[in-house]
Amino acid sequence: MSDQFTRQAQDMFAAARDARIPENVQAMVEDGVVKSRDAFDKISSVTQDNVKAVEEMVVTAQDGVKTLGEKVLENTAINAEAAFDAAEEIARAKTLPEAARLQASFVQQQVAVAGAQTKELFELSTKVAQQTFETLNAMTTNSFEKMKK
Repeated sequence: MSDQFTRQAQDMFAAARDARIPENVQAMVEDGVVKSRDAFDKISSVTQDNVKAVEEMVVTAQDGVKTLGEKVLENTAINAEAAFDAAEEIARAKTLPEAARLQASFVQQQVAVAGAQTKELFELSTKVAQQTFETLNAMTTNSFEKMKK
C-alpha cells in the first residue's frame, strides 16, 4: 500500500510539474496581488495618520486639562487669600455688629467671586472640549477622505 501511495504521489507531482497555469488566471492573480498591496499601503498610511491625529488629540486634551487644573489652583489660592484677609479684618473688629457686617460682606463678595469663577471655568472647559472635538472631527474627516481615494 505504501508503494502504491508513493507511486500515486510521484505521478501527481509529475503531472503537476508539466501543468501550465492559464495566462488569464495568472494575470488575475497578479492583478489581485497588486490591488491587495495598494489597499494595504492605503490602509497603512491612513492608520499612521490616525495614530498621529490621536496623539494630537490626546495632547490637546492634556493641555486643556492642565489649563483647567492650573485655573482651579489659581482660584483656590485667590479664595484662600481672600478668606485670610477677611479673617484678619474680622479679628480686628471692635464690636460684634462690625464683625457680623465684615463677615456678611465677605460672604457676599465670595458668592460673586464664586459665580465669576464658575462661569470662567465653564467657558474654559467648553473651549477645551470644543478644541478636542474639532481635532477628532478633523481626524475622522481626513481618514474618510483618504479611504475614499
